[in-house]
Amino acid sequence: MGSMQCKELPGFKYRHDLVRGVFHDVLKRAGISAKKEALVNFLTDPLEGRSTGLPPADILVFGWEEGIHVCVDLTGVTPLVGLRDHRFVVGQAITKAEAGKVAKHEKACIENQHVFVPFVFDTFGALAPNVVRFLKRVQQVVSGNTTHVKG
Repeated sequence: MGSMQCKELPGFKYRHDLVRGVFHDVLKRAGISAKKEALVNFLTDPLEGRSTGLPPADILVFGWEEGIHVCVDLTGVTPLVGLRDHRFVVGQAITKAEAGKVAKHEKACIENQHVFVPFVFDTFGALAPNVVRFLKRVQQVVSGNTTHVKG
C-alpha cells in the first residue's frame, strides 16, 4: 500500500488548500512573486489545445532560481501507512510521495526551463528535505528584506 495523499482522504483536500494558501501568503508578504494554481504553458499541448494530463502548478514562483521559475507541487500524506503490516518506517510516506512527484513532473519542468519542487508534508507536521531547503531560502529572502527599526 502506498502513501495516502491529499486527494484520497476526506479532509486532506482542505488541509492541502490551507497549506497552499498560507504558503502563498508567506511568499507574497516576503516580496516573492508567486501565483496559486498557475497554468503553465508547457503542461498543455498547443497543437491540440488540451492538457497533457499534468495539473497546474499549486504555486508558481517567478524568477526564483537564477531567474528561472519554480513549479511547486504541494502534497499532504499520512505517515501512518504500513502500521498494520509491521512495515512502518518514520518518514517513509514523505519520501515515497516526494519520489513519486519528482518522477511524474520534474522532467517536463526541466525540459521547459523550470525548476520543480515537490512540497511534501505529513499530517503530523513533518516536511520533506526539499521543503526544508526551500523554506530556508524563503527565510533568507525575508531576512534580507527586513529592516530593523531603532527605538
